Amino acid sequence: MLTITKTPKCYVGGKFIRSESARTYELHRSNGEFLAHIPLCSRKDVRNAVEAAASAGPGWAKRSPYNRAQILYRLAEMIESRFAELATDTSDKEVRATIDRTVHYAGWADKYEQVLGSVNPVASSHFNFTVSEPMGIIGILAPEENPLLALMTLILPAITSGNTVVALASESAPYPSILLGEMMAVSDLPGGVVNLLTGPRSEMLDTFATHEHIRALSAVADQEEATALQQSASESVKRVRLHAPNSDWFSKDQDSPYAIRDFLEAKTVWHPIGS
Repeated sequence: MLTITKTPKCYVGGKFIRSESARTYELHRSNGEFLAHIPLCSRKDVRNAVEAAASAGPGWAKRSPYNRAQILYRLAEMIESRFAELATDTSDKEVRATIDRTVHYAGWADKYEQVLGSVNPVASSHFNFTVSEPMGIIGILAPEENPLLALMTLILPAITSGNTVVALASESAPYPSILLGEMMAVSDLPGGVVNLLTGPRSEMLDTFATHEHIRALSAVADQEEATALQQSASESVKRVRLHAPNSDWFSKDQDSPYAIRDFLEAKTVWHPIGS
């Protein structure tokens, strides 16, 4: 009987797309068995994904924190519903940790402001508040290892607070990101909030760093890549959050609400007392 293999597509703007260049590369399982032809995305695909993220940004940022929490919890349900399929290309441990982390950040969606915001004492008859606002579009460069857990660990702090994301998945193990896009499509997450690309880092890294509409980067990078990212990002005054290649993605340290703060801007509001 003829085996019909999946035709993987990237998830951009709420749609499943092939690479703009129509290029692909072969992906094989650890035993050498052919799995799929994976889209080989280009710099043009990054720019298209940024446009999709920009369109989705205002609506996602305006959603109530409670609503964002519900949507993230729904995403955790979708991941759990395809546990066995994901575990085939990762591990039971990694899928469980990904579900737990998604639920964890769903819980923070309507609580991080109480931790990161403040009421400030001032020497005048005013109330003074510091509140947080999302930055906008966050570029994410995921590592090769733990392709599901690491990718979601980088995505979740950004979208929990109302940012949108353009993410480049693991080049050597991109299949979990293909499945993740399918789950996001049915999780109530608005199209364009998370955009997932596959392909070579070497071709797209500079575009992530220099694109003026990407306001921050969250990247796993070696020393050479880190230097290149910081130098290129400085041209557009882009915030860069770097993670070491040997990071422990299972660590509880990855659950910190301060990861959310990395992609927020502080806004100070003054209000006269008695008005």
